Amino acid sequence: MGIGKPSLEDMGVNRDFWRNKKVLVTGHTGFKGSWLCLWLQTLGAQVTGYSLPPPTEPSLFEAATVARAMTSVIGDVRDFPPFLDTISKHEPEVVFHMAAQSLVRRSYRDPAETYSTNIMGTVNVLEAVRLSHTVKAAIIVTSDKCYENVESCRAFREDAPLGGHDPYSSSKACAELVTAAYRSSYFSPASNEPVSPRLATVRSGNVIGGGDWGEDRLVPDIVRAFTAGKPTLIRNPDSTRPWQHVLDPLCGYLILAERLCGRDGLNFSESWNFGPDDADSKPVSWIADQFARLWGDGALWYTDTRPHPHEAQHLSLDSSKARNRLAWSPNLSVLEAVEWTCQWYRAHHTGENMAECCHDQIVSFEHRTSPPVR
Repeated sequence: MGIGKPSLEDMGVNRDFWRNKKVLVTGHTGFKGSWLCLWLQTLGAQVTGYSLPPPTEPSLFEAATVARAMTSVIGDVRDFPPFLDTISKHEPEVVFHMAAQSLVRRSYRDPAETYSTNIMGTVNVLEAVRLSHTVKAAIIVTSDKCYENVESCRAFREDAPLGGHDPYSSSKACAELVTAAYRSSYFSPASNEPVSPRLATVRSGNVIGGGDWGEDRLVPDIVRAFTAGKPTLIRNPDSTRPWQHVLDPLCGYLILAERLCGRDGLNFSESWNFGPDDADSKPVSWIADQFARLWGDGALWYTDTRPHPHEAQHLSLDSSKARNRLAWSPNLSVLEAVEWTCQWYRAHHTGENMAECCHDQIVSFEHRTSPPVR
């Protein structure tokens, strides 16, 4: 990272805002949710998580002992009564909804689960927020794949048409539509609700970072192969994606939540892209090459020539709205994102303390420095 980049506070994340703030995170046992909970803990927030058990073994949630400094509730957002009870009991002011079935290939195998989780799970979260007397802001995390992708190679803006070729992508587009309907009906000045929480959706790029062991995902597949001393097979090496380190979009979510809770919060109650710089949209093969180079030990990859379900060839996001109105911008380049990710997995592979490793990377991200080599 270059010298002179803005501090965390300069970018809009206010430690005083988050200190002792009651926050609820759905999907807190997942990769992205675990990183958010760890960051909120370093900011001094009172964090409650609501999720199914960790979706993988190993998991970041267990490896970094995420539950140690928060309240962890195991439950399914599709089951409304216990989720509503959790909201009522813990009285959060801010809600981040991350619980989802997030895998494209799995959505082909089990579309019913994908739709029920990603649509009705979102409905239940929105309904609980509507009934809450404490929630001031809710952020619904969807996906860059919620856009109707006609392979035009143009970066998607927030007002681009929604759609989706596969069940996962279309379920995220549906979650966007459901959220928009709730916003118009219940969370706007025109609604008749006595309390009107501010509601936003966020769409990030392809996040990478330490602790992701999801199935059919590029970096986890690479790590599993390389740690076993085997080459990895890559399905679509020429596909281009907006790669970014997981902490970059999470930084945007935190900044947005603060704005939503402010006096002019309704002005931010919209959809937002948090993607990397245009130059950091890279082919899958580029990521695999960099990871193999950094891993060393003769790491190799090959193209998987077997038939696979359809996946978009090109995805990129236009994040100029977040840059201009939130003063948010990516902190890590795609190369730095790969370096930090590889360092994390190397530390895990050699038995390091992963809670400390995560803390080091969060602090380094906040202060715009490189994390210590463990």
